[in-house]
Amino acid sequence: MTRTPRILVVEDDKFLRRACEASLRQRGFEVTSATEGDEGLRMARTEPYPDIVLLDLLMPKLPGIEVLRALRADPATAAIPVLILSNSSREEDKRQAVQLGASGYYVKANLSLKDLATEIDKLVNALG
Repeated sequence: MTRTPRILVVEDDKFLRRACEASLRQRGFEVTSATEGDEGLRMARTEPYPDIVLLDLLMPKLPGIEVLRALRADPATAAIPVLILSNSSREEDKRQAVQLGASGYYVKANLSLKDLATEIDKLVNALG
């Protein structure tokens, strides 16, 4: 990939959103963010499309699982890798996210920004 990879962070927690933005920018990514599910979905569907979406599940206006469902249903965004960031460690939530096509699922309490960035690097390299 010759251009700078674009990451969309859809997260209503200000501290985590800013930490993700700073960590990803430090690694050379172009980062945009949204604080609500509907805003995130709109941004993901706007060109230039993000290369990867980091998506919280519990958000105002539109839950992350509905954002993921809508992204997968739209041919323009169906192939964009989505990494879920959630407070929920319930197996049912993980299973549903994976069934809907999430590329990964991270529980916020166990989240390492370094590990997250490493996973994003892998996904970007797989995109070519």
